[in-house]
Amino acid sequence: MPQSNETPLILPSQNPDPAALRKLRGFLGKYLPGLWLVATITAAAYGLRGFGPLAALSPMIIGIFFGVVLCNLVPLPPQTRPGLNIAGKRLLRIAVSLLGLQITLDQIVDLGFWSFASAAIALAATFFVTLALGRALRVEPQLTTLVAAGTSVCGAAAIAGVNSVIQAKDEDVTYAVAAITLFGTLAMFLYPLIGSWIGMEPATYGTWIGLSVHEVAQVVGAGFQHGEEAGHIAMIVKLTRVTLLAVLVFGLAARARRSSDRDCAAMPGPRPALIPWFVIAFLVLSGANTLGLVPEAVRHAAITATPILLTAALSALGLDTHFGKLVKLGLRPMILCALASLFIALLSMLLSMAGTGFGH
Repeated sequence: MPQSNETPLILPSQNPDPAALRKLRGFLGKYLPGLWLVATITAAAYGLRGFGPLAALSPMIIGIFFGVVLCNLVPLPPQTRPGLNIAGKRLLRIAVSLLGLQITLDQIVDLGFWSFASAAIALAATFFVTLALGRALRVEPQLTTLVAAGTSVCGAAAIAGVNSVIQAKDEDVTYAVAAITLFGTLAMFLYPLIGSWIGMEPATYGTWIGLSVHEVAQVVGAGFQHGEEAGHIAMIVKLTRVTLLAVLVFGLAARARRSSDRDCAAMPGPRPALIPWFVIAFLVLSGANTLGLVPEAVRHAAITATPILLTAALSALGLDTHFGKLVKLGLRPMILCALASLFIALLSMLLSMAGTGFGH
């Protein structure tokens, strides 16, 4: 029988590395229970938003409330804790960094100087006024900071991003998200009525909505009620505020580092990074997106994944929040959020109307 001249195919060893298998089993055993629970709630949040009044809410909001309800109805097994921790922290930072792919510098430049300046003014003024109001109302400083970030920047995503630096209690995060959701939803329904009542032009109205409404989904809901032009302007102004989140987080990280430096002698330990890695990633991705270096398929996949990751991270935080702790926080933080929302609405209206003379 003639011999074959083909070179025999040499396959790698069919016996996997026992040490690698043990490491994989250990990782899955440690993190999979919590991650599976978070994934289930995230999927439910996306499924439930198609029902009735829930359609007006983002999956992030549904996920965190679903997590809170489950946490308070069913004792969670201890083995879910590691997975919940990794979802509430690492996924959160990855999601915030991916927000950089939703904005380009060209979009900001196209808005014009006054619109960009208005976004910066509204953000800074609202943030610091909210901090002052929080002190006057005797609201806990970390909760005040979360409310200030959510009101001045972009709702739940800003609360999540800032919390990755200040490490507030889970119940503070949940309360802040609840308050921001309430007043952002009210704005989504009331602001279109106000805009029509006072006869706002589409460009002015879109700028006002982009400057003042909390969540991106709420900006879409309110902005496009006055037409395509108003809706598109609202979205670009809103994404400009999202970009400024990196500046806010950097400032808070720098303040945390200075505080750590002062306390270093009394409490030695690792200091917070001067610039968190996810802020650097946010800026790098935004720059790459501006230069057209990111393939469209990759950018689209990242934009699709970002709200899913944020929903998972906030769901994990909700799973560690108890109603009793929320009740103890009282009504003062809710009053704080109401005053902050009113402040940014009035200031943004003035800025958007003033911008008519400058162009957009």
